[in-house]
Amino acid sequence: MKGHKVSVDRELCYGSAECVHRAPAVFAFVDGFGAVRPGHEEAGDAPEVLEAAEKCPSQAISIAVTDAPSSPDRP
Repeated sequence: MKGHKVSVDRELCYGSAECVHRAPAVFAFVDGFGAVRPGHEEAGDAPEVLEAAEKCPSQAISIAVTDAPSSPDRP
């Protein structure tokens, strides 16, 4: 089973905080930018994370398919 790793590109992010609003269990607002909360990197297949990536105005959120399965403890 494949996993889905989520990340935020700080070079693209301009700090709208849309990700934090849509998926606060996965994203945090750190130093004026969106960031993935530690331990939640594998939550890329969660519906709220997919929505956050789709709605990110700077398109800074990416979701990569990995060989590791998604965490069963995802939000």
